[in-house]
Amino acid sequence: MSLLTLFLVAISLSMDAFSLSLLYGTLNVSSKMIRNTSITVGIFHFFMPLFGFLFGDMIAFFLDFNANLLVGIIFLILAIQMLTSIFKKEEVSLLTGIFSYLLFGFTVSIDSFSIGIGIGSLKEAILLPCIIFSFVSGIFTYLGLRLGKKLAQKFGTISTVFGGLLLFGLGLHYIL
Repeated sequence: MSLLTLFLVAISLSMDAFSLSLLYGTLNVSSKMIRNTSITVGIFHFFMPLFGFLFGDMIAFFLDFNANLLVGIIFLILAIQMLTSIFKKEEVSLLTGIFSYLLFGFTVSIDSFSIGIGIGSLKEAILLPCIIFSFVSGIFTYLGLRLGKKLAQKFGTISTVFGGLLLFGLGLHYIL
């Protein structure tokens, strides 16, 4: 694969990370959360295609699950949490600990697992794509969270409501 192709694939893989980060950014997340989330997503986008490359055929043979259903359910849960956070008086953030960072990273990186399987079937080298996917997705996550934070500062609660409803719609889209 050419470098241009790898970067285009990386950008397409990073779009869900960007959009979900944009929604989360409307919760006015801290700089620490932005940094931790971006790093976590980058790490997941490195290892998920690698795991797909290494174990894809074996896992695909033994496990027949619908990844879209899993992602849809996770999105719906996150949307409900986001929308209910509006009614709480204290500062609420859904990205508070290691588990939430891991869940976020997994959710936006699951599609890169299948890309790893595809790269493996093409008998391509995997290390360079993993590095590029990791770098690009980390940057897109960072930019999405920063932009979402700016929107929250400018538009307040309405941006969180919009983000939660959009996330809920994405969840339904993945399920249906």
